[in-house]
Amino acid sequence: MSDQLQIRETSILGLFEVDLILQDDERGWFKENYQRQKMEALGLPHFEIVQNNFSFNAQKGVIRGLHAEPWEKFISVANGRVFGAWVDLRKGDSFGKTLTIEITPSKAVFVPRGVANAYQTLEPNITYTYLVNEHWSADGKYLAVSLFDPALGINWPVPPDQAIISDKDAAHPMLKDITPMEF
Repeated sequence: MSDQLQIRETSILGLFEVDLILQDDERGWFKENYQRQKMEALGLPHFEIVQNNFSFNAQKGVIRGLHAEPWEKFISVANGRVFGAWVDLRKGDSFGKTLTIEITPSKAVFVPRGVANAYQTLEPNITYTYLVNEHWSADGKYLAVSLFDPALGINWPVPPDQAIISDKDAAHPMLKDITPMEF
């Protein structure tokens, strides 16, 4: 946990890791989860929020993803820990590049358009939240890639045979079968 707000671009272009400040005492903690002026001053792209989503996950080992959308996301958790995974599905030299980061209440991630996002809960009763700058639309271009494609090299902490995954997420195509997103 940092005592200073810090923002770093990762090995995936446009994807930023954010160290948030937790102010804690005997009652618990408080954090400023997203503050545009401070974050933009530290290099985070301009981000106009139109929606805030929450996902509650009752069990350890839940995996959701790998989904790429035509909007940016600012991801964090209200409690506990998740293993985050990202795959660049944008057209270009970085297509297929992966990155993993553990997200806690003091760590957030900014995800650019076209980068697939997934997470796995490392504890029960996790509340995962994300801000987005576009509304979902049936006409939007969405991509997904297999969570367990060996080409991605993602080492999920809870192994696939013990993970909790939706049938839809389990049926995503392999990276080799995906046409990259163009923007």
